[in-house]
Amino acid sequence: MEWREFAESMAQLARNLLAQESVQGTLDEIANSAVRLVEGCDAAGILAVRKGRAVTLSACGDVVEASDRLQGELAEGPCFDLARRTNGERVFRIEDMTRPQESWPRFAAAARELGIGSMTGVLLYTHDEDFGALNLYAGRPGAFGKDIETAGWLLASHAAVALADARTIDQLEDAMKTRHAIGEAMGILMERHRLSEDDAFDVLRRISQQHNIKLRDVAQRVRSAPPDQA
Repeated sequence: MEWREFAESMAQLARNLLAQESVQGTLDEIANSAVRLVEGCDAAGILAVRKGRAVTLSACGDVVEASDRLQGELAEGPCFDLARRTNGERVFRIEDMTRPQESWPRFAAAARELGIGSMTGVLLYTHDEDFGALNLYAGRPGAFGKDIETAGWLLASHAAVALADARTIDQLEDAMKTRHAIGEAMGILMERHRLSEDDAFDVLRRISQQHNIKLRDVAQRVRSAPPDQA
């Protein structure tokens, strides 16, 4: 994509982000846009590190959450280190993940198993001791050149603005858990009672309103109920 075309796409992205109704929606749009707009990018995600734990705030592509989880479990990896700003860097780029990575030997070996060929990331957020990074993944080595860093900075700047609206990383993590719980509960209702997506959500919402129970708690009850009671 030419830079002029990319600039026009970024302008459209800014308008799309303004139309989002939540911080989570904004972050998801940024991750999706990274895959859509950055040439060679197969997956993208936004990672934060909270009290030493890796927290996936947004993911576009299955490899993102798997990579974040590995880095958290191993306490090593480029995204994990960047989000913690352990070395003062604000950007990283791994051109060829198939080669040994002295800084992250265990993660690099696991990343190859996940099919990651190259990675790049940009620090995007600082708030007290919370840090985050926008990370891009490609299945082939050599997908990201230095010019990609500029594209990453532009996308990361939008993510930083979105995160500035959130008081803590914990709020975002809680929002992610709530969204997953509601989605799973809706799926259960749709499967067991042959409901549409809209009808399944309406069922959860009505129960929440009628019994003055948080929507997330209603969803959790549906998820844990025996098949003949949900």
